[in-house]
Amino acid sequence: MPIYNKLVRDRIPEIIKEQGNTLSTRILENEEYLNELRTKLQEETNEYLEAESSAEAIEELADIMELLYALAEVYGVTSEMLEQIRAEKAEKRGGFKERVYLIEVEDAY
Repeated sequence: MPIYNKLVRDRIPEIIKEQGNTLSTRILENEEYLNELRTKLQEETNEYLEAESSAEAIEELADIMELLYALAEVYGVTSEMLEQIRAEKAEKRGGFKERVYLIEVEDAY
């Protein structure tokens, strides 16, 4: 029997049971949960970076988004609040749509 020891989406145990398999799970404590979310974010980011097609990249971006929402919730922030913070930062500092690539800055002194 394979051992996974990793955070999975909420419905994965149900799906495994529907396939006739048995499994064991446990609910993580807050600190463990945060650590596992961070680990999962790293995993999904790597999968995005390794994606070989636009479709794969979009799937991984959706996974990353789900993790961002879960992480925001850990910090007591809703997805709407996270979007508001993102929009405020974009208003103050801009986004990345213009594709600006900074090469160097010469000090004024």
